[in-house]
Amino acid sequence: MTRKTGSKTDKTARDWLAQAETLSEALPYMRRHSGKTIVIKYGGHAMGDAKLAPLFARDIVLLRQVGVNPVVVHGGGPQIGRMLERLKIQSRFIDGLRVTDRETVGVVEMVLAGTINKEIVSAINGQGGFAVGLSGKDGNLIRADKIRRTRRDPESNIEKVLDLGLVGEPTEINPHILAFFKESDITPVIAPIGTGPGGETLNINADAVAGAIASAVGAARLVMLTDVAGVMDGEGNLIPELTVKEARARIGDGTVLGGMIPKIETCLLAIEKGVEGAVIIDGRVPHALLLELFTEHGAGTMIRPD
Repeated sequence: MTRKTGSKTDKTARDWLAQAETLSEALPYMRRHSGKTIVIKYGGHAMGDAKLAPLFARDIVLLRQVGVNPVVVHGGGPQIGRMLERLKIQSRFIDGLRVTDRETVGVVEMVLAGTINKEIVSAINGQGGFAVGLSGKDGNLIRADKIRRTRRDPESNIEKVLDLGLVGEPTEINPHILAFFKESDITPVIAPIGTGPGGETLNINADAVAGAIASAVGAARLVMLTDVAGVMDGEGNLIPELTVKEARARIGDGTVLGGMIPKIETCLLAIEKGVEGAVIIDGRVPHALLLELFTEHGAGTMIRPD
């Protein structure tokens, strides 16, 4: 019996063929990443979109099913901002970092380690996974020091120390806790809250936490989900791959600007400390994580050692 060209049956057959080709392309990449740890910084539009959030959760479950060990570190700046507004607590920023007093850090911890963290855990578990939420305070996972920033007064040329309050940068990661989760097939979801030298709670940038954790566990990949396609050249075209030297040159010549600079610097630091590669991808694209890890073309900008 001959099928009619353009029939519904033909279309179904073509869809099946396309799916088979996709799986065939993905298989060698699944084998390559099996047994490896991938640290994923989850934030931006991808985390706040009701349609994208369950897709991300499903992708995390799939990574586990094919033998990859995902570690999720999440942000939550917009959600923190909205809660502070509701509580009529004014926010102030210095160099993109939220100045955090004791009142503010309580709200930050509540939103990050409470609401957001448990939403992500529930989403992954709801897709058939097994996730557990942590903050950096659990088991002394993240030790941190208070950040010090200086700024030179253009008139007097005097350098002033800026007080950011309870804002930290990671100094020590306890990898033994994460090793336990790897062996028990549990996906950790980590809120970027750390413990300071005096036991105080410190608010930490999620990118910095993801980079520090990737370095501590010897991750094969650090994946940064952002709200842009990746690193762009001077004409607005995506740069699919950069070496460490090339990335530094792009910062130096002004091609890379603004908020992309600290993201790239986090990637470079992680690579210098042993991470095999770091990639900046567009979290607004459905299944961007799978496209990056399991396809030849990837989904963003890969930064590799020289």
